Amino acid sequence: MVKSPAGSNRLRRVLLLAVVGLGVAAAQKWDPACYPIRVPRLVKPPRIDGDLSEWKYVAFTDGAWDILRVRQARWYDPTINRLTDHANEPPPEDDLQARYYMAWDDRHLYLGAEVKDNVNDVTDPHHEPKRWYFKDAICWFVEAPRDEIPEKFTAGDHAFCFVIDVKKPPYGAWWRHGLPGKDYVEEPLPKSAVDYAIRMNPWGRSKGDFILEARVAMAPTFGTGDPKWHAPRIGDVYGLEIVHTDPDGGDYGGHLLIYGNGDDDSTWGRMILTGPSQPIERKPN
Repeated sequence: MVKSPAGSNRLRRVLLLAVVGLGVAAAQKWDPACYPIRVPRLVKPPRIDGDLSEWKYVAFTDGAWDILRVRQARWYDPTINRLTDHANEPPPEDDLQARYYMAWDDRHLYLGAEVKDNVNDVTDPHHEPKRWYFKDAICWFVEAPRDEIPEKFTAGDHAFCFVIDVKKPPYGAWWRHGLPGKDYVEEPLPKSAVDYAIRMNPWGRSKGDFILEARVAMAPTFGTGDPKWHAPRIGDVYGLEIVHTDPDGGDYGGHLLIYGNGDDDSTWGRMILTGPSQPIERKPN
């Protein structure tokens, strides 16, 4: 059957729209390789006291994150990045906003956050120790070392989760991870492997504001996960995603996901261990 010119033109338009649509979808696909996360080595270990001023200016940070900025990120998925609305809520940027900091040395991974939050909520009506994501918490998901195999908390995947509760309950520093032959292991971070501090309302602005500072020993955590892990060296590449939860008095509430879009470690960002960085130079007029 011979197609009419009009029919051929319609077919070409349909095919062109299909190709353009595929191109747009491909352009919007999150590629972790396009956003390297360069985490510097610390020359001097800081005190873990809820004050980041000793190291935050020589650590990795890429500015303030809130739902408005996350919405522009390639990894954004509105079904998992969200805020809760219990009525009389502040504007989105005042509901939750945070700066995250990371660094490392020969033994430890250093984690920090300065957070503006309107409510501190660590109450879960159906509490279980592993349910950090039903409370105010920040969790760093790390694959060490990073590979290109899509996995969900198998060997080499770790989540270091900190519930923002100044009482520091036994589940306050939580470890989700994988072991050879065993996925989604849930347990408290060993006390010998973690030290952390929480300082509430540090700027006198809101009782929900806080600073979190933590260090996690790598050998007793990463060293148990993947036999390919070795003591950290400049140039090592890990996977990274940050999950920040904010229920604000609800059940399963607000979430911000930074550098990834879920438990699939192939979507996590490329975290590169670098040498020490220099403080920002401020020149006189």
